[in-house]
Amino acid sequence: MQSITINGSKRESVGKLATKALRNAGQVPCVLYGGEAPIHFSAEERSFKNLVYTPNAHTVVIELDGGERFEAVMQDIQFHPVTDKILHVDFYQLFADKPVTMQIPVVLKGNSPGVMNGGRLMFRNRKLTVKALPANLPDVITVDISKLKIGGNIAVSNVLSENYTFMHPDNTTIVQVKTSRNVVATADEDEEEEGAETAADSTEAAAE
Repeated sequence: MQSITINGSKRESVGKLATKALRNAGQVPCVLYGGEAPIHFSAEERSFKNLVYTPNAHTVVIELDGGERFEAVMQDIQFHPVTDKILHVDFYQLFADKPVTMQIPVVLKGNSPGVMNGGRLMFRNRKLTVKALPANLPDVITVDISKLKIGGNIAVSNVLSENYTFMHPDNTTIVQVKTSRNVVATADEDEEEEGAETAADSTEAAAE
C-alpha cells in the first residue's frame, strides 16, 4: 500500500489553551496510539491534504523532531462543524506482526452486460473494511463486473482473498444491476399492445 509522510513535532502541553494556540497557528493536534504509551504531536494542516481529501487508502509514516519515525494508519479525524477545518487526528501505530483493520476503496472493472441492456447499476459499498498484516493491505479491492447481468449481484463472498479478511458478512452486496423503471415501463407497454392486438384479431375472427 502507498504511504504518505507527515512531519510533526511532539507536544509537551495538551491543555485546551495550548491546543487552541496550535490550531490558530495552522497546526493540527494529533495522537499516536498503539505503542507503549500515546504520543501527542502536531503537524501542519496542509500535510493532511493527500491523506484526507482523497478516495484512496494510504498508510502513514510519522516523522517527529529528533529522528523518531513511526508507521501508522489514520484511525479517526474530527472536523469543525462550520468551517470543515481539521480539529484533531488520531493515528494507530503499525507493527509488522500485528493485523490492522482499515477501510479500502472498491474499484469496478469492466462493463456490465446488464447495464448495456438497460439495467441500473447500484454501487452499494464503495469501501470495505478489511483486517490484515500491514504488508498485505491492498491499495484497492477490484471487482470485475464484466459478467454482471440484470438481476445479478456481486457480494463479499465473490471477492475473498487469502491476504486479508473482510469484516463484513459474506452475503454483503457490493454491486448489483437492477431492472430500470424505463425498461419495465416499456415492457408493460409492449405487453399491453400485444394484448390489444390479440383482442382485435379475436374480434375480427368472430365477425367473419
